[in-house]
Amino acid sequence: MSGAGAQRAAAVEAVDGTRVAHEGEPWPRGLSRRASMRISDVLAALQLEFPAVTTSKLRFLEEQGLVEPVRTPAGYRQYSPADIERLRFVLRQQRDRYMPLKVIKERLAALDAGEEDEPTTPARLATRDGVRETAGVRWTVEALAGEAGVAPGFVEELVTAGVLRTHGRSSFDPWARDVVVAAAALAEHGIDARHLRQFRAAADRQADIVEQVVAPWRGRRSASSRARAGTVAAEVGELCTQMHTALVRAAVAELAP
Repeated sequence: MSGAGAQRAAAVEAVDGTRVAHEGEPWPRGLSRRASMRISDVLAALQLEFPAVTTSKLRFLEEQGLVEPVRTPAGYRQYSPADIERLRFVLRQQRDRYMPLKVIKERLAALDAGEEDEPTTPARLATRDGVRETAGVRWTVEALAGEAGVAPGFVEELVTAGVLRTHGRSSFDPWARDVVVAAAALAEHGIDARHLRQFRAAADRQADIVEQVVAPWRGRRSASSRARAGTVAAEVGELCTQMHTALVRAAVAELAP
C-alpha cells in the first residue's frame, strides 16, 4: 500500500458516520474516506463548480499522484468524499491561482504532513471569470455588446481591425467579453481598435509558443495525454501572461516621474 493509502487506513470511521482523525491522516481531515462513489458520481459532484472537468482529467490527476481512488477487484475506481474535496482543491488552485501541478502536489504534501492547513469549503458556482462561462458560451454581436455595455458598432470595429475573431458568421468565444470590456476602457484614453492590433499579434505569437510546448502530448491518442496537454497549455499560457504583464509594468514604470 502506498504512503497515502496507508495514511488513509489510519483513520477510524464509526458506524454512525462520525470520524476520529488519527495522527498522520492525510488532508482533508474529518471527512469520510469510505470509497463508494464511481467516477461518474465524482463528475456529477464537481461539475457544479467545474463544468469542464472530464474523466480524462480525473485520470490524469490520479496519474500525477494528486488523488488515489480505491480500485475494486474488477479494476473500477471508487472515490470517497475526502477524495472529492482533494480534487476540488487541485482544480481550484489551477483555476484561481494558475498554480502548476508540481506546486499543488507540494502544497498537498504539506497539508498531509500538517505543516499547513486549508479549511474545506463548499462547492460554488463558477463566476463569469471561471470555468463555467468559458466552456460553451458563444456570443453574438448584439449579445456581446449588451454584456460589455458598448454599442454593437464598437464590437464590429474590433472585428474589422482583427482584434476579435468570429466563429462562423457572428459568434464569439467566451473570452471575447473581456477583450471588449478592456478595449472600451482603453478607448476612453484615445486608444482605438487600430492600436489594439499589436495586442492581437502579440497574443498569437505567445499562443504559438504554447502550442510548441504542448505539441508532444497533443500528438498522442491517449486521453491522459490530451488531458496533460490541456493542463500544460493553461499553465504555460498563464506564465506568458504574467511575463507580458511584468514587462509592460516595468516599461510603464519608467514613464512615471
